[in-house]
Amino acid sequence: MKTFELSGSVRSELGQKASAALRKQDLIPCVLYGCKKENTNFTVSKSAVRKLIYSPEVFEVKLTIDNKVCSAVIKEIQFHPVSDNILHIDFLEVDDKKPIVFKVPVKTEGLAVGVKAGGKLSLEMKRMKVKGLCKNIPECVTVNVENLEVGKSIKAGELSFPNIEIVDNKESLVVCVKSTRAAKAAAEAAK
Repeated sequence: MKTFELSGSVRSELGQKASAALRKQDLIPCVLYGCKKENTNFTVSKSAVRKLIYSPEVFEVKLTIDNKVCSAVIKEIQFHPVSDNILHIDFLEVDDKKPIVFKVPVKTEGLAVGVKAGGKLSLEMKRMKVKGLCKNIPECVTVNVENLEVGKSIKAGELSFPNIEIVDNKESLVVCVKSTRAAKAAAEAAK
């Protein structure tokens, strides 16, 4: 997992009114949920988190809040329903000994046999929930699709990766090769 450095400052005033005033100053109210201590309320600037949030990659965040450094991951982001501005970010402090559940991107490798036969590869699950220690969480999970035929699929329960556990439903489709008109025509021509 890649590392992203972010600095913020502790906020003392809480509530809707204080949060609205912070947003007018281009600051985002945040909460760090700690493993061993109380939750920390702080703010970060919108420009500082832009590359962290609007990226398909996953990051471990090195948070510096008033000269105190800790490792965290993004737990939840709240967006405004109309303007899509960031309203609030929740961070979760990570411990080297406690596993976390995290969503990582799914990528495919190889050219499926079914695609060569005229089918269409469909990635049904863009992100997969995995559980493991933060140091073991990969940047993405790679699924080999070379042996996938037309009409066949790979489910979450069929996959396994070292040092992490898949948390998603075992019956959830990850990737499949769908039949197309060209594939159906080729199959009928072969009869």
